[in-house]
Amino acid sequence: MRGGGHNVAGIALCDDGLVVDLSPMRAVLVDPVTRTARVQGGALWGDVDHETQAHGLATTGGIVSHTGVGGLTPGGGIGWLMRRHGLAVDNLLAADVVTAEGSIVRASTYEHPDLFWALRGGGGNFGVVTSFQFALHPVGPTVTAGPVFWAADDTADVLRFYRDFVADAADELGTVVKFGTVPPLPVIPEELHWRPAIAVGCCYAGGVEAGERALRDLRAFGSPLIDLISPMPYADHQRSIDDTVPHGWHYYWKATNLDGLSDEVIDAVAGHGYAARSPRSYAGMFHFGGAVARVPRGATAFGGREAPHAVVIDGVWLPDESDELGAAETAWVRAFLDALEPHPAAGVYVNFLDADEGTVRVREAYGDQNHRRLAEVKAKCDPDNAFHVNQNIPPA
Repeated sequence: MRGGGHNVAGIALCDDGLVVDLSPMRAVLVDPVTRTARVQGGALWGDVDHETQAHGLATTGGIVSHTGVGGLTPGGGIGWLMRRHGLAVDNLLAADVVTAEGSIVRASTYEHPDLFWALRGGGGNFGVVTSFQFALHPVGPTVTAGPVFWAADDTADVLRFYRDFVADAADELGTVVKFGTVPPLPVIPEELHWRPAIAVGCCYAGGVEAGERALRDLRAFGSPLIDLISPMPYADHQRSIDDTVPHGWHYYWKATNLDGLSDEVIDAVAGHGYAARSPRSYAGMFHFGGAVARVPRGATAFGGREAPHAVVIDGVWLPDESDELGAAETAWVRAFLDALEPHPAAGVYVNFLDADEGTVRVREAYGDQNHRRLAEVKAKCDPDNAFHVNQNIPPA
């Protein structure tokens, strides 16, 4: 199964074990009447967007189109639409699962409900999901979306504005703040390429005119380097940053949820966000709230719904670059996380955990109550812990 944190963390493959490759299984079947989609386990989110947007429909599916549905969804599934329509797991209606003993079961609210609960946030601990059924919602096909970039020196001022800007934001507005450099994309003037900058990426999942009104103050703030917000097809927005996070690069990341954007947090971000040596390294901050926070904490296995923000710090370097650079990027990631540790909210997004986290961090991702229930489900579904090359939840 491809996608999400599995590939970045290096736990999509294993030695002396069995790797199940679902990549040929990419079919997406849309029922526009019931507004549902049946998605095979090897599909990418670009496949889902292509088929659902033909009917003006969509579901929450990450921010990169070459992410795998089977990698993103079981860990929760954050994305541009989550504040309006919930996480990917909040839109999951059913799943076909191959269990550790080789049985094929269908999990839903009415069939194997404990397994279905665990699949909605518990990661790859419970079986191989060969098919997902999602609820769909009217989205687009044209949305108001794109990033605005400001110089890195403006980071503290931009974040203080952003703190107030999102406090009362409509559910339709999804934002991701990036700290790093301006990517060398064709739509960006060459003189800005690789310049240290803060960017606020936006997607307004409502009417275009309403989106333009909602984003007016953000676009007018300060002195942007470049403003790329415009009406565009939702599917185009979903793949707009694909080229900045290709397969094959070296990645090392850490993450935490934040309890808010205090002045101390803003100072820590401004002080560490641009200290990486590699121009490809970055940090991203996701805004929760909205529909994410309205789902009761125990309704799914996903933890940390109450957190207003999640941060991932991603060290990136090329395969032919030196081990010294890799070590420097790894050290930058850890130092950045250390600077944020005095300000955590409950939980951490399990898809953002790396391979070296350990059981304590996995437990933190879910909270004690959810983790205890997950361990009980694991004991029923996979008592020998066959599925353990993941952010593992040992059977109770």
